[in-house]
Amino acid sequence: MEVAAQSVPQRSFGIDYDCNCFVKDGKPFRYISGSIHYARVPRYYWKDRLLKMKMAGLDAIQTYVPWNYHESEPGLYNFSGDRDVEYFLQLANETGLLVILRAGPYICAEWDMGGLPAWLLEKESIILRSSDLDYLASVDKWMGVFLPKMKPLLYQNGGPIIMVQVENEYGSYFACDYNYLRYLQKLFRHHLGEDAVLFTTDGASRSYLRCGALQGLYATVDFAPGCNVTAAFLSQRSSEPTGPLVNSEFYTGWLDHWGHRHSFVPAQLVAKSLSEILARGANVNMYMFIGGTNFAYWNGANMPYTPQPTSYDYDAPLSEAGDLTEKYFALREVIGMYKSLPEGPIPPTTPKFAYGQVQMEKIGTLLEVLDDLSPSGPVKSIYPLTFVQLKQVRPFLVTVKHFGKYVLGVTPSKVKALHQRLPLVHYILQQLT
Repeated sequence: MEVAAQSVPQRSFGIDYDCNCFVKDGKPFRYISGSIHYARVPRYYWKDRLLKMKMAGLDAIQTYVPWNYHESEPGLYNFSGDRDVEYFLQLANETGLLVILRAGPYICAEWDMGGLPAWLLEKESIILRSSDLDYLASVDKWMGVFLPKMKPLLYQNGGPIIMVQVENEYGSYFACDYNYLRYLQKLFRHHLGEDAVLFTTDGASRSYLRCGALQGLYATVDFAPGCNVTAAFLSQRSSEPTGPLVNSEFYTGWLDHWGHRHSFVPAQLVAKSLSEILARGANVNMYMFIGGTNFAYWNGANMPYTPQPTSYDYDAPLSEAGDLTEKYFALREVIGMYKSLPEGPIPPTTPKFAYGQVQMEKIGTLLEVLDDLSPSGPVKSIYPLTFVQLKQVRPFLVTVKHFGKYVLGVTPSKVKALHQRLPLVHYILQQLT
């Protein structure tokens, strides 16, 4: 029995700086990955989307973890249903996909507050994404809950996670706080161990890497189709003279903004640049491979203020609805030039249904139904108050100037009268709470 146990090879994943490559189970390894955010795809469709990604020839998926999606209030954690990240990762493992986990605490991702919980701002002096003690204390508590859930899912422990990102594009932030990155590095090591491959991601420029990279965290870059691939990877070499070349965000499309046209990036351009990356033996993650949907009010915004819409389609190879696109097959063809594609049928595009007309009844203007929407009455203040001061994280506040004072209406958790009259409106209002 002991001899048989010793003959079983130990699972391992690491970096070989001599061969400029990753090493998986003792052999050189190059991954081709795609981004999928579990928070933007209903649980019911996870298996379908993951299988379609596998059949495109991907070795791995990459996903963000939005802190505020799991801890909406301090100390109240939700990892069930669509938030069951452990099940999502196990499903990826069963599908034969490795996982690159982008654990935050900040994720960007065009997500509400970049994944940071709004309740952090209740401490008015807090400095986010820094070595501010109040901020670090909250990060420590969150990671103390989340990272232990991830440790059994590391590749060396039998799970799918081969790499874990620390923070996100920190070199693009106004701060340059190396103590913050060192704190995160120590925190991640404490919970995940010394064998976990930790990395950072920044724009392919020395100016971004100057504050985004840290010794002990493997520095990777991101860049778009049409960029000079050689120059982009040379910027990575300024931080990592040896080791694998990695584009952690190779953009298959782009994000949308309210009031702007839907973003479009030609499939031929994406395919050409992907081939250039793979021809250099580099590792790549396609962002996004499927964008999905910003359900409820989880969409973010860029500065100057340009909010993202509900759709996060991203002009990705798999559409928002999980449809197979021309871009999907174009990229699959390129991937097939550099590795064997899996055999078997590709799951078809999801059937669509015609729901017909939806009858709507006008019940009044917003100001006319404020008493119903805010049965507790207005909050009166000489000066306008912030969402955080009212503990109203989302979605709306109504500000009315009345006799020189501001009256702010806050949405309720239930509106019984409207529920009796129009269930659809009740449902929508339930999503507002």
